[in-house]
Amino acid sequence: MNGKSPKRTQTRPRLMRRARLKTGMSPETLVHTGEQRTEGVRLAAFQYSADSVRELSPRTVAECASLPGGPGVTWLDVDALHDVAVVEGVGKLFGVHPLALEDVLNTTQRPKFEDYGEHLFLVLRMLQWNEQTGEVRGEQVSLALGRNWLVSFQETPGDVFAPVRHRLRSEKGRLRQTGADFLAFSLLDVIVDNYFVVLERIGEQLEQLEDELLAGPTETTLHAIHRLKRELIFIRRAVWPLREAVSALDRRESSLLTPQLQPYLRDLHDHTVQIIDTVETGRDMLSGMLDLYMSTVSNRMNEVMKVLTIIATIFIPLTFLAGVYGMNFKHMPELDWPLAYPVLWGIMLATALGMLYYFRKKKWL
Repeated sequence: MNGKSPKRTQTRPRLMRRARLKTGMSPETLVHTGEQRTEGVRLAAFQYSADSVRELSPRTVAECASLPGGPGVTWLDVDALHDVAVVEGVGKLFGVHPLALEDVLNTTQRPKFEDYGEHLFLVLRMLQWNEQTGEVRGEQVSLALGRNWLVSFQETPGDVFAPVRHRLRSEKGRLRQTGADFLAFSLLDVIVDNYFVVLERIGEQLEQLEDELLAGPTETTLHAIHRLKRELIFIRRAVWPLREAVSALDRRESSLLTPQLQPYLRDLHDHTVQIIDTVETGRDMLSGMLDLYMSTVSNRMNEVMKVLTIIATIFIPLTFLAGVYGMNFKHMPELDWPLAYPVLWGIMLATALGMLYYFRKKKWL
């Protein structure tokens, strides 16, 4: 097992220090609390309808000016949030509420759903499995859904939306036949489905841990158990509030959501419940593994102590005899016996062998 601790996109102390930058500011003040980066912000857009699809790569916010109100459905994807001016510009272009933009830039935001009337806003975490390090990587994704438009905000380039983009480029499927609400559901669905991929990888590591525990656990096994427990806690924090958000989205009566979407949202809610059950099962398994590890180590120590105790017990009478005849008294009759030395050795060997026979008969050895 890989005993390394998981690498997060951000670390808690640095995030807390950056969060203090907003102390005393207005609630609508836009401050990026995530990791500072140097690469440029990437903008990618789709404009599609049942008959056509157009894929754009605007370089600036100004080049996105024609996207709102365009034909069909518009999806603008914003990668990297460190440029506050770009996020603010995109928000003004589509009329995203300033409080929603504040949540976009607060990368420690708890997953939630908000209805701002003219648009809906959803925050969740996108989890991906790093095959090289064998760890979970998470980042915040924010979705702003309006009438015939959707804007997605991501922390870094690289996501799990490739299947959705492929379906948009293809003429088959119902995604091109529906509105922006079904596009938002498709993005949510692929994010939640990727949770199952992450849990499957963790399940494989759990099976490997079980084999190690049965074969003979080491300190590396203990580190792996604690690492997987942190991973599952990280996933639980991501999916538990997401279940509430999806449930609120399902119950919301909004003109931006068509009635045909309700069965899909209920199915998505069922998936989040299933993920939570899987996470809880994994946590219970790890707790059992930790108990088994401690039990195995304790039993191993008990075996060592039993052997040492038996050895010490055997040497107690031998030490007594050696101590008695090692005293420097002048008148000890046994010292003048010609056979005293071999007799004493015989008594000592008989005592040791007799005790070994007794211990084996009692099945202590």
